[in-house]
Amino acid sequence: MLEKRPYPLELIYVPVKRAKTLDQNKVLTLAEDILKNGQKTPIQLRADSKRFVLIEGLHRLEAIRALGGDTIEAYLVRGRLH
Repeated sequence: MLEKRPYPLELIYVPVKRAKTLDQNKVLTLAEDILKNGQKTPIQLRADSKRFVLIEGLHRLEAIRALGGDTIEAYLVRGRLH
């Protein structure tokens, strides 16, 4: 079972291809919801040497950043084997 825990934002890398899908309106909406209700759904990361790569949850990540957070709740998942 996956363990949810906080990860530092400064160690999370967002791949360029994923970053291109960012919608600022979604970020603002999520930021408002997080302020009222907290982060409900953890993002997903995978380990990559000294950092973590974002797998799922770009808008949640950016909403936490916009709110001035230092960490975000996340699940650490394994990368797909090809």
